[in-house]
Amino acid sequence: MAAMELEALFYRKRNIVYTFVRHRFFLMCKQSLIRVQSAEGIKRIEISPKANLKDLFESVQKILKVDGFGLFKERNLTKEIYSHTSQEVGSVLKHGDMIYLKQMAGTSSRRTSTTAIDNFSTVKAIANSAASNSNAFKPSAAVQEDEVDILLAKEDGLIKRERDSKLCRHAANGCCVHCSPLEPYNENYLKEQKIKHVSFNSYIRKQTSGIDRGKYMVFEDINCRIKPGCREHPPWPKGICSKCQPSAITLNRQIYRHVDNVMFENTTIVERFLNYWRTTGHQRMGFLYGTYEVNTDVPLGIRAKVAAIYEPPQESSRDSIKLLNDENADDVEEVAKALGLKKVGWIFTDLITDDPAAGTVKHIRGIETHFLTAQECIMAGELQNRHPNPCKYASNGVFGSKFVTVCVTGDNTKQVHMEGYAVSAQCMALVRDNCLLPTKDAPELGYVRESTDKQYVPDVYYKEKDQYGNEVQRLARPLPVEYLLVDVPASTPLQPQFTFSKYDKRQPFPVENRYLDGHLQDFNALSSYLSQWEDEDFLEAISDFHLLVYLYKMDMLPMRQHMLPLLEAVRNKNPNMAYAFKKEEVWKLLESLIQASSSGSGGTTSYPSSSSSNRAGAGGSSSNAMESSGIDGNTWTCNHCTFINRSELSSCEICSLPR
Repeated sequence: MAAMELEALFYRKRNIVYTFVRHRFFLMCKQSLIRVQSAEGIKRIEISPKANLKDLFESVQKILKVDGFGLFKERNLTKEIYSHTSQEVGSVLKHGDMIYLKQMAGTSSRRTSTTAIDNFSTVKAIANSAASNSNAFKPSAAVQEDEVDILLAKEDGLIKRERDSKLCRHAANGCCVHCSPLEPYNENYLKEQKIKHVSFNSYIRKQTSGIDRGKYMVFEDINCRIKPGCREHPPWPKGICSKCQPSAITLNRQIYRHVDNVMFENTTIVERFLNYWRTTGHQRMGFLYGTYEVNTDVPLGIRAKVAAIYEPPQESSRDSIKLLNDENADDVEEVAKALGLKKVGWIFTDLITDDPAAGTVKHIRGIETHFLTAQECIMAGELQNRHPNPCKYASNGVFGSKFVTVCVTGDNTKQVHMEGYAVSAQCMALVRDNCLLPTKDAPELGYVRESTDKQYVPDVYYKEKDQYGNEVQRLARPLPVEYLLVDVPASTPLQPQFTFSKYDKRQPFPVENRYLDGHLQDFNALSSYLSQWEDEDFLEAISDFHLLVYLYKMDMLPMRQHMLPLLEAVRNKNPNMAYAFKKEEVWKLLESLIQASSSGSGGTTSYPSSSSSNRAGAGGSSSNAMESSGIDGNTWTCNHCTFINRSELSSCEICSLPR
């Protein structure tokens, strides 16, 4: 009896085990096994085919512990999978499929992207991944954006439309699809208005418009360098792995731009800059100082308004420009900041005279030749990297740049013409990581470096159409620089604006770093310039950017410590503040030196050159000065800086003050 009970008990336990195993096997058969390949290796995920794609994203995030990613069906990161609650996993994937994970955004570390952020599908993947998890990147309140961006962020940006008398059938207060406001990134409107690139703030609206409330997209810079600190292998060139290796880059034409227009306040600014070329025939380069303001001609657009051009030290010829070290760069920045200005771009000339009698120049740039050379693109990328655009939607606080490039050259009518550009974020990354080179014989072509023992360079591709009209992918060796350019129109307003003096018929103060006869900035030039103005026009006289920089960096007088009220007066156009500064002791001392200089030079109001100064110094007034100073006939000592000068000089060689 006992044996029979034990046998029955054994069969009951066996049936229970079999039932559990069959149930477990049934559950396993209802689950799909999905393999996920990432930089960390391959992980397996079990998920029901009836689950939605959002559940798949959440499972990947939980198991792989990553934030900000995209999922793709192909190894080359094509056929992207999006996070949807209405689409089932079984409709996209089957049991045993391999999917590929690409990290695109996150808060823990910087990610890399195969394509630029201006590629819409990449941004869409970032947006979807951000919306699929609660740890999505949120705009940083710590980033201090430009004032113009703060103003545009408060606007709705909608393009208002009037009621259509033919299509609108509603009352005057109604609204329909024919008269409802358009979004600032509406493609049809931009084409009608011939706006080639969408503004950056409109582009942000476009990318954030489809994201859930409280969750945002993120901009990431492209990385072209090996990630340092990998301990799984020896450093390059002895080893590299998928974790530290930068991804390949496919170049795309950038669809947005940070600045939509460059406006010079008046033609005098450009004419004053071009006088150097007209005098010497040599090319010239300068930095643009101005402000950023709202551009009403483009939805949520930004305009760079130029008030002055500062010319740094440089050596130039008919065909080249070489920048030199600028010891006064910090002084210029301080003066500009006190005046409410900032460096917004750079300008250079590429002018060759065609017919001197007719005043025409050669047409050397265009669609059949080049718009910018590769070397100029590299220079623009370097300057844009030095002046990044603060952006709260960027993981590192900056993305792109508002710094513009203006080229003065000849147009198709052989007249002097200005053309504005900026280089793309992709070009900035290639220049920043030292991957882009100019070519020797073809100015319109760049060249991506090849990897060496010292530097690994990722593969860079661009797409073009072949002779049969098929889109093919080519290695960027060489690279047409047109893929790196963004057009930015440059112009002057119909009604001139003047932040500084109008001059009228008066001679302006010489521009800095022009070592030409009659263009030198010295004490004689200062005396001649100020002698043109009456006392009541003091604010107008002093409202010159080049003059203010010269006064600020003067060594013989302590002007630097006392100029803040004067700069404030010029900034606010306040004549009372300017007249109050005129009564200060430091300005009275300067006036006394100017008066002594004028009396010593016969009260001339012209701009004496160094040669004319030497000739004047050989006259009788120099002998009188030598007698009064009690020195020999070969040298004389300056009473202001104690420098010992040659006898033929009538003014000090160091401080330019008269004897």
